[in-house]
Amino acid sequence: MVRLETVLETWNSIRADAAQAVEELPEGDLAFRPLPDLMTFGEIARHILDAGHAFTGLLLEGVENFQVPEFRQMFKRHVSPLPETANAADIAAAMRQSLEQRSAELARQSPEFFSGIVTKWDGAKLTRLEMIQFLKEHELTHRSQLFTYLRFKGVTPVTTRRRLAKQ
Repeated sequence: MVRLETVLETWNSIRADAAQAVEELPEGDLAFRPLPDLMTFGEIARHILDAGHAFTGLLLEGVENFQVPEFRQMFKRHVSPLPETANAADIAAAMRQSLEQRSAELARQSPEFFSGIVTKWDGAKLTRLEMIQFLKEHELTHRSQLFTYLRFKGVTPVTTRRRLAKQ
């Protein structure tokens, strides 16, 4: 059985590392992208912020079907109010604050809330807890992108530094 506390604790750890990656980007080069058709570092960071905040907001709002034509409009209700010109420090702070807020809101929900079934945009049926686990895994993928971009800039990601410090 997967426990909510573990999911939220590990998600907060992933988010903290992603926010730290944003802060450690040299010279705040949020427009950096290794290839023209890839998202910029800043776009990935904003995507992490907005996806986690919007999907959890919709779940808390009671949305059960994400496979509806008005999905994009629903999503926009919960995106970050940060201006597009926000700097790295502001994005990192918003990333931390957002998940801290959502974790507290989710922790107050009943076990029945998490066992309720929702329909993902691809038609898959998941419990709300499985959806939250999916969101965490989605963010983990994008955190890896941020780490790869940092390596292009000559920065060793925090997770590698922690591992090396233990050796």
